[in-house]
Amino acid sequence: MPIYAVKTTASQEQTVADMIMNREEPSIHAALAPDSLTSYLMVEADDHSAIERALEEIPHARSVIPGESSITEVEHFLSPKPDVEGISEGDIVELIAGPFKGEKAQVQRIDEGKDQVTVELYEATVPIPVTVRGDQIRVLDSEER
Repeated sequence: MPIYAVKTTASQEQTVADMIMNREEPSIHAALAPDSLTSYLMVEADDHSAIERALEEIPHARSVIPGESSITEVEHFLSPKPDVEGISEGDIVELIAGPFKGEKAQVQRIDEGKDQVTVELYEATVPIPVTVRGDQIRVLDSEER
């Protein structure tokens, strides 16, 4: 089944995707608005004209980009990146959520399978390892840089 790219107004990608899917158009099967794509969304449909008809009544939808893609070309948008990607042992991080919010720490261990990071708080008198989710930290300084 072909996948078409649809140009939208910036920051309105999810709204347009929702509006497309709320229309009862049997030849449109799915709409995807990946965070990494600005002003575009992917629509799976039987043909180009079905999307054109749907977009006529949807605000913020600009146009269908000529040509079509296959699922293999867009599947990298379908799997989320782990939150611990780009974090290394020894990195200096700030906790941005949880009971230690605002504290600085050093990464001791990374568990990619569970998407968790074990850190050691800097200002603690006794070094205590704390395990947090990857989305609860922000990298301040990396040893690789």
